[in-house]
Amino acid sequence: MLLRPPRGLLALFLCLGVLVGCSPAASGGDPAPTGSSGLPAVRVADLPPEARDTLDLVERGGPFPYEKDGATFSNFERILPRHPRGYYLEYTVPTPGERDRGARRLVTGRGGEVYYTDDHYETFREVVPDEAR
Repeated sequence: MLLRPPRGLLALFLCLGVLVGCSPAASGGDPAPTGSSGLPAVRVADLPPEARDTLDLVERGGPFPYEKDGATFSNFERILPRHPRGYYLEYTVPTPGERDRGARRLVTGRGGEVYYTDDHYETFREVVPDEAR
């Protein structure tokens, strides 16, 4: 008598096989680059133009278009490396077509690190110089 696995278990194995088969390591591709923080990295050149403009404003010290630009980012999500309150500051990256601040931000640390989020702090990528990747 041949025993068959429950359908749910079979579906789980199929899903896992698809996920593993699509990973960069399984496909022979390069793994996603990471920054010094261990988070995924994005080169400055690969940021949206509005994020590069905001980065230029940060480097110049302003003026900033939004009142909350330069406010303390508290890292409540605990995605960025932990530091004392006040270590991180956040800046709005305008989103074309949005009437409000949108979801995109740059977050800077006192140590010079920069992080980008395009989903309102759900995920972050560490911004690295163009030649570092």
